Amino acid sequence: MSELSHVDGEGRARMVDVSAKSDTTRIAVAAGELLTTAEVVALVRADDMPKADVLSTARIAGIAGAKKTSELIPLCHQLALSSVKVEFGFTDTSITIEATAKTKGPTGVEMEALTAVAVAGLTLHDMVKAVDPAATLNGVRLLTKEGGKHGHWVRPGSDADHADSTGHSGKAHESSSAASDAKHQPSQSFTEANAPSAVVLVASTGAAAGTRIDTTGPVLAEWLAGLGFSVRGPLVYADADIAVGLADALRLEPALVISTGGTGASPTDATPEATLAVLTRELPGVAEAIRQRGTAKFPLAALSRGVAGLAGRSVVVNLPGSPGGVKDGIAVLEPLLDHLLAQVAGGGNHDNN
Repeated sequence: MSELSHVDGEGRARMVDVSAKSDTTRIAVAAGELLTTAEVVALVRADDMPKADVLSTARIAGIAGAKKTSELIPLCHQLALSSVKVEFGFTDTSITIEATAKTKGPTGVEMEALTAVAVAGLTLHDMVKAVDPAATLNGVRLLTKEGGKHGHWVRPGSDADHADSTGHSGKAHESSSAASDAKHQPSQSFTEANAPSAVVLVASTGAAAGTRIDTTGPVLAEWLAGLGFSVRGPLVYADADIAVGLADALRLEPALVISTGGTGASPTDATPEATLAVLTRELPGVAEAIRQRGTAKFPLAALSRGVAGLAGRSVVVNLPGSPGGVKDGIAVLEPLLDHLLAQVAGGGNHDNN
């Protein structure tokens, strides 16, 4: 049985000495969800809650919480965080939270990622309590971590939701009406919501550095949400890190990943190469249809090297990083998606083609 590292030989709490460990890149991803009502989810998505911009406020709170972890958790080390990302998604009756923390140092960032989820979730509760005081923050958990001597770790059983992990989530509403109980039943897991899952990935060095505003990712996310997808992202990565971004996007095996940017002929454009490295089957007709639609109006669209295909059972499509290129991609993809995803899932009627 492994010993507890934060307890010394006499049973006293201690801070672990990490001075002998080597500095490596450390990444941790944590998740959770706020169980609420369909009304609240609709209000948050429409940015129509009484308290300002709910998601932006919760995101900033999560990032700030990660930076304060060593002050909140007494035996945690102070870390120089390289980045903290907090993202939200939706099911019919919950707001999902995912945080990614990264550093280069001698110890991991699991607690920073978990703290970001917890603080973002508590902020969500504060923002929605006027409409739903019975909302429940549930299932705060570590999903993956990498770096250090143990290398890559993934939560056993993928991302199965732990409905009882809070210890009181099942009891908090026992005195409520049957309707209230029903509306707060735990949803399926973060990756198994009723809606098909989609991830929007943006390749933009400027947007990742905060020196420019990406306008393509939000357009794609809004479009996919309107089609009924549970959307994660936009995830924004520098061009040099797009392979890491794709791994992040595919980690929870979504039905669909749409990337934007990094498809041109610039030396830094690397999205097609990173995508081809993870594809198990190509869909050249889809990529060519997107290119042809753009070229009909703008000859330079022929320079896009975007590809499309399958990474396991996830459909991956590259779009150019321009608003026009994204608009062309949407026009091509919208009539194809239902049938394409049905075929990938093992359905679809070839006789009707």
